[in-house]
Amino acid sequence: MDILIDFDGTCVTHDFPRVGKNIGAEKVLKKLIDNGHRLILFTMRANRTENTPTGSEEILDVTGAFLDDAVNWFKENNIPLYGIQTNPTQHKWTTSPKAYGHLMIDDSSLGCPLTHCPKFSERPYVNWEEVDFRLRLMKII
Repeated sequence: MDILIDFDGTCVTHDFPRVGKNIGAEKVLKKLIDNGHRLILFTMRANRTENTPTGSEEILDVTGAFLDDAVNWFKENNIPLYGIQTNPTQHKWTTSPKAYGHLMIDDSSLGCPLTHCPKFSERPYVNWEEVDFRLRLMKII
């Protein structure tokens, strides 16, 4: 199964442009890999080279290798990625820029289990213990 994985609020807490705190994603993501599934990083992060206005008061003129930071998080945690922002095989059957996957884990997805600890993060983030339970229930891991 090809699984799309968001990054901020999903693999780590929300702390853009920095990489947030670990929230337990590594253990479950490794179980998915060990069960033959392929992970595709599907994030809003991009490498930003031009220092132009962003249109957001929260994120002003910023540049950086933000996508690379997310990719490096996976490398540092020994979690192989099958694709980054796209499914490597979809070019054979579509020209759509939307990544194709069988399942998506994203903190903004309807029904994705969230948790919140104000001392840890201002915004809710994925509850990986519950994700692990649901994936086992569905016999995905």
